[in-house]
Amino acid sequence: MTAKRRPYKQYTKEFKEEAVRLMQSSDKPASEVAMELGIRRNQLYKWRDQIQAKGEAAFAGHRGRPKKEDQSEMTTLRQENERLKEEIEILKKAAAYFAKELK
Repeated sequence: MTAKRRPYKQYTKEFKEEAVRLMQSSDKPASEVAMELGIRRNQLYKWRDQIQAKGEAAFAGHRGRPKKEDQSEMTTLRQENERLKEEIEILKKAAAYFAKELK
């Protein structure tokens, strides 16, 4: 029996910024700060790196992937093209399989 995976916990931008600020200003080690906040130490470092790389733009999106309506038309068409190519390959294999059965 397989157990269902728990959904990821989502944190607000303010929580992430405050957690990084605590980690940097506190005399405590990052692992202790993370334990107090109920998150993993690695997550603190990841958030810190995102803030350093992107500044105010950090944590703007949802899970890093743009929503469908925000994607460019070209990207959407490329994804659809890939899906259709996969479907064609599946249909070719199915046709070959059933053609063997008829012989």
